[in-house]
Amino acid sequence: MTTQVSIGQVKRDISELVNRVSYAGERIILTSRGKPKVALINIEDFEHLLKSENRGADIPKWLTDTRALSRQIEMHQGQVDVDAILAADRDDLEQR
Repeated sequence: MTTQVSIGQVKRDISELVNRVSYAGERIILTSRGKPKVALINIEDFEHLLKSENRGADIPKWLTDTRALSRQIEMHQGQVDVDAILAADRDDLEQR
């Protein structure tokens, strides 16, 4: 659940808001003049967010590995008779 709270209310109710976020898992958007400025989230959500950011760092490595695998497949592509595999698969399906 997400709730919007003005920064003025935060000044008065910070302890209550922290407890709502920490114990109830509530997410609170702090607003200034009606515009969202900051979010209060519990530590589990924060850690999940950090892990998500770190996963993005693996994308260049993943792309490099994928390209290398693609090149290996292209090199071996002529060694596999795909048409024969498909024909055998069709025959198997027809027999069922």
